[in-house]
Amino acid sequence: MTSTSPTALPPAVMRLRELALSAACAAAVRAAASLGVADALGDEPADAGTLAKAVRADADALERLLRALAAYDVFSELPDGRFEHTDASRLLREDAPRGLRYSALWATEPWTWALWPHLADAVRTGREEFTALYGTEFFDWLHTAEARESAEVFDKAMTQSSVLSAKAIAEVLDLDGVGAMVDIAGGQGMVLATLLEKYPALRGTLFDLPKVVADADPRLREGGALAGRAQLVGGDCRQSVPEGADLYLLKNILEWDDESTVRTLRNVAKSAPAGARVVVVENLVDGSPETRFTTAMDLMLLLNVGGKKHTKAGLSALVEQAGLQLEEVRAVNSYLHMFVSTVPA
Repeated sequence: MTSTSPTALPPAVMRLRELALSAACAAAVRAAASLGVADALGDEPADAGTLAKAVRADADALERLLRALAAYDVFSELPDGRFEHTDASRLLREDAPRGLRYSALWATEPWTWALWPHLADAVRTGREEFTALYGTEFFDWLHTAEARESAEVFDKAMTQSSVLSAKAIAEVLDLDGVGAMVDIAGGQGMVLATLLEKYPALRGTLFDLPKVVADADPRLREGGALAGRAQLVGGDCRQSVPEGADLYLLKNILEWDDESTVRTLRNVAKSAPAGARVVVVENLVDGSPETRFTTAMDLMLLLNVGGKKHTKAGLSALVEQAGLQLEEVRAVNSYLHMFVSTVPA
């Protein structure tokens, strides 16, 4: 008589099955963020029933949601059936210092679920699919009444992203001797405010769409601690940028099609004096420990705006094509790279 043991599935089979259902993980993260589960769970473990009462959810369904997330180390299930925080789940808390709640919500907004099934079409054509679905280009749609909630999530997600990167940029970007800088498409101005706080002699201009700068960081607005050295200017960097600064910063904005990227950089080169520095900060699809994140973002940019995340060589070529003189490329941190160039005489 011979004994048999269950045959384990090959790792490749298990991996591909998980990938095919990975949308469930993204949906679970969104559900937890939307319900506020991470905020309801304190420092002590709690059972699903207690948490369900706090977030007004069905106890059994919430337990299943938490178990699914625990499989990805977002929350942890204890032997007695209670759940506790992990480093990842704490990032979904509203009060987390380096939180990602709104970044997670932005990455899973309803329009993203509408776009993903059209990825094969975008790969065939090399063009965005958003306009065909929504009747207008992505950023025009984002400023409509229909997209009001998505726009609010977008602004908060961009602020969270800036919180993560502002300190890192301030540590590596030397602004000694710089009198004036422009933060192009700088959102609400978290990076600019951080740099103004570090360099007391620096003057800065926050340049973004009018509706964006109208809601700038309170430190930069009238009456704010930095308002005396800050200027808020509305406009579109693909059309023109403020003139005469010593340094221009473009962080995570050159993600359109190549023509728009080159046009924006040429606008900077035209408006800046000879010798001015142009600093581009981006996360790349190569040379990064976060290639799963950056390549996923690259595909989303293809779908919604026909844009892309860049390779080091690709972005370097676009900088030079715009007429700028590339001086160096160096890492800011584990996921950001800084391209430093100057405006030739």
